[in-house]
Amino acid sequence: MCAMPSAEKMPPTRAHQPATERAPQPVLPTQQDKVATAGSELFGGPIGRRALLATSRLTPVRVIALVAIGMFALGMVQKAPCYNGGWFVGASSQYTHACYSDIPHLYQGRGFADGLVPYFDRLPDDVGMEYLEYPVLTGLFMQVAAWLTPDGGSIQHQEKFYWMVNAGMLMVCAVIIAVCVARIHRRRPWDALLVALAPAFALTATINWDLFAVALTALAMLMWSRERSVSAGILIGLAAAAKLYPALLLGPLLVLCWRTGRWRALWATAASAVGAWLAVNLPVMISHDAAGFHVREGWAKFYTFSQERGVDFGSFWLILSQRMDDPLTTDTVNSLATALMLLCCLGVAALGLTAPRRPRLAQLVFLVVAAFVLTNKVYSPQYVLWLIPLAVLARPRWRDFLIWQVCEVAYFLGIWMYLAFTTSGDAHKGLPTEGYQLAIAVHLLGTLYLCAVVVRDIYMPERDVVRRTGEDDPSGGVLDGAPDVFVLGPAARPRRQEAHEGAGAYVTWGTAPDGKS
Repeated sequence: MCAMPSAEKMPPTRAHQPATERAPQPVLPTQQDKVATAGSELFGGPIGRRALLATSRLTPVRVIALVAIGMFALGMVQKAPCYNGGWFVGASSQYTHACYSDIPHLYQGRGFADGLVPYFDRLPDDVGMEYLEYPVLTGLFMQVAAWLTPDGGSIQHQEKFYWMVNAGMLMVCAVIIAVCVARIHRRRPWDALLVALAPAFALTATINWDLFAVALTALAMLMWSRERSVSAGILIGLAAAAKLYPALLLGPLLVLCWRTGRWRALWATAASAVGAWLAVNLPVMISHDAAGFHVREGWAKFYTFSQERGVDFGSFWLILSQRMDDPLTTDTVNSLATALMLLCCLGVAALGLTAPRRPRLAQLVFLVVAAFVLTNKVYSPQYVLWLIPLAVLARPRWRDFLIWQVCEVAYFLGIWMYLAFTTSGDAHKGLPTEGYQLAIAVHLLGTLYLCAVVVRDIYMPERDVVRRTGEDDPSGGVLDGAPDVFVLGPAARPRRQEAHEGAGAYVTWGTAPDGKS
């Protein structure tokens, strides 16, 4: 009969291990960030080092979700002047109150009020748009909201109800985004407060349907961080079927998987992304309407409209066209913008392969999406939603984030005041052209500033607040702690230990907390 080992000799089970041994303690911004510390004084000051955080039902994720809902609701309140009449009365009222939204206008303008089916039914000639100019999955989102909107009452009543239905659906997307950011960096859940509290997030959330694609993108990054390559790819494909920009995530994944040799995860993600995109788009691409006509023209409207669209609001191309005696043609701008974007992508790829330590995934994704925003021929105010969760993951520093947000809020006010100026006739209410150009410049400089500090963090990992605690890449999934396989330039030199800023300890960048390499 075998003797059972004594209790003293038995290794402690996971249930009997102290909490500090079972999981690393969360990082508290109020103990590391001076701005967060100062801001916490409004709520009683920083959390103490010995506070029993696990004993409260208000976990970080729950608090962040509640804050996100509260800020979203404040954003809805900010739209009240338009809801109460600004969308329907006067040419400039919705601009002077800075409460414009595409959603109520497109309910009737894109045929939802008349029961037209997106991509299948051609819009009336007086609309100025033959078919719905949004990707398929966003069109489905819009259609679902239309199904939930009752037919009774005036068209204004229906449009207001349609906006409320969409706002409710978009609020769910906002909570998903904030929760995903809190869970991607497991030791830094409180960083997601930056997403929940971002003023530009609340102000632009219900202008358009971008939050849907942003939520799918956040879920994709969460799945990748959990090493679920196929799930991440499916979500990237679905996000790209709702908005074009999420497809850019595959570029940084290619660069970092190339550097680490994690090809299997890359191919699984890329293949599942393509498969998911085709699964959503093919049924519309190959369908025929009731009269037997092919609907490919309706499906392709988003892509042809993006190509044919001229220089528009928010871009530096608009400043050039307004200041040139002979503005550039649309084809020329398309070619130049594409060339600039490709150069930026090559620069980000070079950064990923030559940096002294492998960049974090969120850093490269932010830089690529920011490059798209900066070089594009249009910058709608809600495009800031694309960058907010990525900025928090790439540079969770309150000072830098708030500087950028001030710039984006300035642009948010600038575009509406400019539209008020152009629609108020001889009254000239609002911001003239030169003032709007200044607002565009502020937005561009704010985004460039955030890009600059992210690039600095990549070349000086000791400045990266995420890696200061000894972690490598919490959002990297299979990349987290992976050794280099292919590097160029300075990265090919032997590894150096980088000194922890302001401390005597040393941290070896690129090594996971559990010691794997």
